[in-house]
Amino acid sequence: MVALPGTRRPRIRVRRPSAREAGTALLFVLPFLLLFVVFRFGPAIAGVVLGFTDYTIGGETSFTGLENFRRLVEDPTFWTALRVTVLFTALSVPLSMLASLGMALLTRRAFRGAKLFRSIFFLPVVTSLVLAGVVFAWVFAEDGPWSRAMGAIGLPAGSWLADSVLVVPALVLVSVWSRFGYGMLILLARMQDIPAELEEAALTDGASAWQRFRYVTLPQLRPALFFVAIIETTVSFQVFDLIYVMTGGGPVRSSYSLVYLLYDQGFKYFDLGYASAVGVALFVLTIIVALIQRLTLGREE
Repeated sequence: MVALPGTRRPRIRVRRPSAREAGTALLFVLPFLLLFVVFRFGPAIAGVVLGFTDYTIGGETSFTGLENFRRLVEDPTFWTALRVTVLFTALSVPLSMLASLGMALLTRRAFRGAKLFRSIFFLPVVTSLVLAGVVFAWVFAEDGPWSRAMGAIGLPAGSWLADSVLVVPALVLVSVWSRFGYGMLILLARMQDIPAELEEAALTDGASAWQRFRYVTLPQLRPALFFVAIIETTVSFQVFDLIYVMTGGGPVRSSYSLVYLLYDQGFKYFDLGYASAVGVALFVLTIIVALIQRLTLGREE
């Protein structure tokens, strides 16, 4: 409704809920809130506390202060696991984001079979990662299809999973294959919200396809790219399933990640205090990287 000159627009009064209504709403939310606090924040806080103790299942618990973190600094296995985790993340996150962006650009337009292609690209996301790991362990085996294909084009044949240099790139390829569909949907949803007038104006001004992508599409995707980067980084730092199924941390701990170190210390050696310290270090590392990404991708112009 358009207000005529000289007339006042009616004020829209927003009624605040009464105390009784707010209490009723809180009553419905309270069970979920309690479960969230107990099963989310509770274990997280307990994990941080255990990092400062010497705790084993069935044994006595004693407060040790920063002893577990001193062990981390002096433990060469921790630095090996940290190096593998950082390398995996540094390779996986950019490749996964590029694949997500490329597939989103490819399927953003309405064409025959577009929905089918989107479904196919998203299918690995809902596929069991353990099952995918078993299949790709065969693919990268000594006599698997990947080794034969490398030999056919003149590259060194052999199992990438048995090579201390190529094992992490092999895991990265499987990780990107299993996750890029999620980022594709996020970016695709954001692309479809970009006003068509912006690209039409750029096209009228004679902008090329690359210029329209760089100066129109990409700036509009910044919030979505920041979200995808945070999700991909968090998942990459927590990689465990693929390593457990495909390599077991080998060869010679060339794929031994921080979460695998946490698993070994906590559930193989039952040193839960030291395992919790590894978890705290991983959490701090994730927060630091997320802040760096916030300062780069997430900053507002």
